[in-house]
Amino acid sequence: MRRYFIIGVMLLVAVVATAANPGFGERKYSLTTMAEYSYNVSWGHHANLDVKALMPINPHFEMEAKLQLSTANVYTGVVQLRPKFELPVGELFIETDVLYRAIARNRMGDMTAALGIGYRMDYVSVTLGMYGRVMADWDRSWHSTDTYVVEPFNLLYRVEAFCRPQNNPWNISFLISNVDDYQMERSWQPLFGIGAYYDVKEHWRLEFGAQCKPTGMFHLDATFYGATLRTGFAYRF
Repeated sequence: MRRYFIIGVMLLVAVVATAANPGFGERKYSLTTMAEYSYNVSWGHHANLDVKALMPINPHFEMEAKLQLSTANVYTGVVQLRPKFELPVGELFIETDVLYRAIARNRMGDMTAALGIGYRMDYVSVTLGMYGRVMADWDRSWHSTDTYVVEPFNLLYRVEAFCRPQNNPWNISFLISNVDDYQMERSWQPLFGIGAYYDVKEHWRLEFGAQCKPTGMFHLDATFYGATLRTGFAYRF
């Protein structure tokens, strides 16, 4: 318990230390397309195509829709709503996510709903929340007593640090989380990632990313390992 308290204090100190002018910049309407190479123990080598549309409806509310198509015969759709509240230092936001993943290769699907609260500044963004998941077999009998598998409460966390203020024309970021754009994992299965972007022109942004889910991290289950490389363009207007 004491160890978790010390870790919490260290995170708080890091957040306070980076508290400066909230220069994370204006969020614009954007359409992003990215190609991914991915590998994991369960599905082997596969490629993904990601499409994301960001819609900042007004300065206090934005919506994002995401779609991923995979050669592993897995398809994911996400809708995210984000109310935002500007503070004297930084920005407070609430994230509501609904994610559906059709795992056609295994004839099953899962529906996930998440609610988190976050705070971001120049160099740091932190989110903490909960999510629940319902999984179903497409070939199940409607008369079966085992119709669904339910995970009602799971911890959601995301900590991202940036090398430069977020309104810069280029940046590099480092991430630890159990969620990303297209998956939500249990709290003891963290994802580690690095991202970068470069504004080629006024409306065009080049993006890169890499992510790793190590085998056996913080738990005894060593059955899953995953790695992803992605690159693509965002058009902002």
